[in-house]
Amino acid sequence: MLFDVTRGELADIFGEDRLVTLPATAFPPSSADTEGARLLQTVGVPTGTLLLREPDDGRLPLVQDVIYIEDFEGFEDFEGFEDAPPDAGEWPVIGWLLNAHLALDPGSGKVHAFDADEGTAQELHTDASSLLQVTLRFQRLLEEFTFSGDDGDEEAGFERLEREVERIRQETSSMDPLPFQDDDTVWSVIGEEIAAGQRFNATSPGARSLHG
Repeated sequence: MLFDVTRGELADIFGEDRLVTLPATAFPPSSADTEGARLLQTVGVPTGTLLLREPDDGRLPLVQDVIYIEDFEGFEDFEGFEDAPPDAGEWPVIGWLLNAHLALDPGSGKVHAFDADEGTAQELHTDASSLLQVTLRFQRLLEEFTFSGDDGDEEAGFERLEREVERIRQETSSMDPLPFQDDDTVWSVIGEEIAAGQRFNATSPGARSLHG
């Protein structure tokens, strides 16, 4: 695992009632005991930006269940993913981020983002710990950042917010280059939205100080 993310750390920040996990029985047998699946079973993610997938009839859907099969065959129509492993259709879909389905490759441990509308697939994380780490840091920023509330200092507040987003990008990329490998990754888009003052929950300090 690239990052050391623990249940206790998340609970201290967000509270136990905000953490969501996936049951072991939701994963296909081939992936239930992989490192990535165990993290999602035991550590979980905070509610908010990343949504874990609700199991259907007790099981997570597979990639081939959420993508039209005519688009899926060989991934020919998915930009940058022509060499998909032959078993990619059997990967469990673990969550939803922005407009993309997130799938866990039990073989490599990587997390992939599939956007069926755009016809793109991305290697988004080298492992699940990276997914948890970026989720933790962005969600914490959204819930703890505050503007000064002074109209004259609003520009300085946005500059400070942009620096925080950039720090998350740089510190993540030093360990895992995939989440922010270019401007088109799902996390890059979300980072830009946060830096622009979007995605703050209405009750968060950032939203209250920005919008009153």
